[in-house]
Amino acid sequence: MELERKTIASDEEYLRQISKPVDFNKNDWQEAAKKLDEFCKSYDNCLAMASVQLGIPLRMIYLKKTDLNRLEEDYNEEKIMINPKVINSYGLTTYWEACASCLTNTGLVERPYKIELEYFDIEGKKYKEVFEGFASTVLSHEIDHLDGILHIDIANEILQMEKEERKAWRKTHPYKIIRKDGEYKHPKKDKN
Repeated sequence: MELERKTIASDEEYLRQISKPVDFNKNDWQEAAKKLDEFCKSYDNCLAMASVQLGIPLRMIYLKKTDLNRLEEDYNEEKIMINPKVINSYGLTTYWEACASCLTNTGLVERPYKIELEYFDIEGKKYKEVFEGFASTVLSHEIDHLDGILHIDIANEILQMEKEERKAWRKTHPYKIIRKDGEYKHPKKDKN
């Protein structure tokens, strides 16, 4: 299985599909998980990656970095989350998000401050875990990919920025916590 990075330049329709759940009774997902792991370990510019972004339309996310204070460090969390499902989401944050699939489109996106997430690891073990702050933002972005939603679909504002320009912009426009509690309503999912 050869992976191909999908971008809105030529693969927008593909990126907008809803990824299929992993069926642990079938073996086809194991090779895909291995390739996802290999790609993301070798790709430096990655906080996390939904498998659909690499041509694998299964509900898998590779999680690499979610600590906002350690983004520039050689710090990795590295795990694959299978069939992630948001149980609850609370609060409100904003961040100027970017995405490997969306090229230079940098969008100011509202995300929940906290999510309760249910997912499986590659061994099939089920977890329920709470993610707060920037980790919630990263995972919410990737889960949207699994549902065919791009950050540019829900951004309040979009600017075109290359990586270095974006890093400088984020220093004066950092991750912002609006509130830590109260119900979060997804701008796209709640309309459907």
